Amino acid sequence: MLNKPNIVLINCDDLGYGDLGCYGSRVNKTPNIDMLASEGMLFTDFYSASPVCSPSRGALMTGCYPKRIGFESFNGQAVLMPGHPLGLNRSELTIPGMLKEEGYTSMIVGKWHCGDQEEFLPLKYGFDSYYGLPYSNDMGRQKRRWGVQEDLDKRYPPLPLISNDEVIQEQPDQAPLIERYVEHATMFIRKNTKKPFFLYFAPLQVHLPLYAPQRFVDESDNGDFGACVAAVDWALGVLIQELKMHELYEDTLIIFTSDNGSRADHGASNDPLRGTKGFTYEGGMRVPCIMSWKSQIKSGQKCCAITSNIDFLATFASLCNRTLPSDRIIDSVDMTPLLFENTGKEHKRDSMVYYSRENLEAVRVGQWKLHFRKRNDTINELYNLENDIGEKNNVYSLYPDIVNKLKGYARQYAEELGDKANNIEGKKVREIGRIENPKMLTSYNANYPYMVALYDKKDDG
Repeated sequence: MLNKPNIVLINCDDLGYGDLGCYGSRVNKTPNIDMLASEGMLFTDFYSASPVCSPSRGALMTGCYPKRIGFESFNGQAVLMPGHPLGLNRSELTIPGMLKEEGYTSMIVGKWHCGDQEEFLPLKYGFDSYYGLPYSNDMGRQKRRWGVQEDLDKRYPPLPLISNDEVIQEQPDQAPLIERYVEHATMFIRKNTKKPFFLYFAPLQVHLPLYAPQRFVDESDNGDFGACVAAVDWALGVLIQELKMHELYEDTLIIFTSDNGSRADHGASNDPLRGTKGFTYEGGMRVPCIMSWKSQIKSGQKCCAITSNIDFLATFASLCNRTLPSDRIIDSVDMTPLLFENTGKEHKRDSMVYYSRENLEAVRVGQWKLHFRKRNDTINELYNLENDIGEKNNVYSLYPDIVNKLKGYARQYAEELGDKANNIEGKKVREIGRIENPKMLTSYNANYPYMVALYDKKDDG
């Protein structure tokens, strides 16, 4: 048995709270995911750090709120775009960087979205290998509902598939791409059976446009969306089988989650939550999370504690008996007291803050959640999430003491992280990574023999 667990972290794209069988879906087929939940712990109150992908993924990597690391917005955009001069600051501690120091070999397969410039690609942050897309699968050449193609090519050049630091294909066929991802992931596992490894598996599913292998499309009861969910479920099943073949399953911590909530259209669901991707109601940020470690985590557990993807860093550090650095603020909280009995530690997260770009819009403390802004509108809404998970019954006027308590909590975080809507500059934030003279990874060539010169679906977002 390894002294330290192997770690497989599966981070889906735009998968909603209601999209898995174990979370209540009756239309998507998720037998492998449901089995993983039955063998481990299912989290009911788990949050992505942001309702959109780049801030959420940067937060996951660093264990910090996006605002802490300058990852709240990107030259006016909600997420990083192709050719942006921005990315994770190289001075930040990241999960793969930390694990490398603990003897781990790390690979990312799939979506990165923390910077597409050479200085910001995954190998610069501790990953030993990379195979995947540098940003969202809708950021290539495709039919769109708006724009002239010639102008679009300047903003969305051919979608790059990257191996380590090199673009190896432009405009890959997205439907079978998950099979190629699984192939690279299984090869990575086979090469690292004798030492601890970290596999970060980030499929393009279920982000729009929806592409999945034809087999899953034919078998789906929920159109292309159900096919994409089934494809991810299949990928998990293959990875589990691979771990079992090499007698590694018992000693591997497997985490299954999503970068933010779903758009709640095209067959997706955040039920029973209110809101969607891009918004700070629960549907935008409360996401599925399952953690299984066959030899260590008791099966069939459900955890209702407040947890977040920013907590993976501290949790992995704890598993390595490592302390986090004291020269910077890290927001990550150790989850091991929730996972294992008799750790002698206390789980210290009882709150969550909800940012939309630079603006603080809501806070949660215990079962209470206070909303005070939505985009450009000031609102006054208080919900008891313990008995009103759908945020339907506004009790703002009934509990003035709780409102004042949560407002005070929000002020503290606004002073620390900032709040543009109220002209508050954060006192404890760090700079995003930035370079001069950025360039696109690809450019369209009308004479190049692309496998798919123009993706055939108009859906994006």
